[in-house]
Order: sequence, then structure tokens, then C-alpha cells
Amino acid sequence: MKIIQSVVVKQVLTENSKSELLNKYHSNKLQLQKECDQLRFEMKKQEKSKKFHAANLKKQFEKEIQMRKEKIKLLDFQIEQLHILPLGSELKEKEINAIIDIEIGDRWEDIQSGGTIIIKDGIVEDIR
Repeated sequence: MKIIQSVVVKQVLTENSKSELLNKYHSNKLQLQKECDQLRFEMKKQEKSKKFHAANLKKQFEKEIQMRKEKIKLLDFQIEQLHILPLGSELKEKEINAIIDIEIGDRWEDIQSGGTIIIKDGIVEDIR
């Protein structure tokens, strides 16, 4: 019988993966900052046009800007943590679904515990 099971994919932290993650975090942060600037610009543009109720409009724009600022804070924290982590650490990247064969006599605890795939510099290094 085959069942679908969640499998965790972990990435081993190497110099290459660390620099890739830092680049990704910095580019995401830059994109969020651009979005904040764009939202501020649009808010001022809408306020000048006087087509919408200013208080509600400003409230909605501020909410959107605040959401992006929270994401920037999270990215700053992730960058900080990445600098602290030693090379060789395993970072959870994502979870995927896998089809698992089970047969009579298999230990249910082993099947239920799920599996883990270890990736190092884009290459599968281990399957646990």
C-alpha cells in the first residue's frame, strides 16, 4: 500500500548557501522598502486627488506599509541569526509530500515519524 507523507527538506549551511541566503534576504528587504516608498507615493497622490475619504485611505495605506515594515524586521532578524549560525548547521527549508510504500510488518512508529531530505549546495546529501 502507498500513502502520502510529509517530508522535511533541510539545507546544510555552507559558505555558498550562506551567501545565497544573505543575497536573497537582502533583495527581499530591498523590494519591501521599494514597496513602502511606492505606497507612500500613492497615498500622497490619492490625498491630492480628493476622490476618496482621506482618513480611511490613509489608514489603509498605513496598514499596508506597517505590514511590510514587519516583514523587514523579520528579515533583519533572519540575517542576524544567519550570521550567528555555524557552518554545517541544518536549516529547515520546506516540507514536501512523498509517496511511501508500507507493507504488513512495517513499524508504524518509523513510518509515522516522517522522513528528512538533507541538501548541501543544491545536491541531495542524505535521506533519513
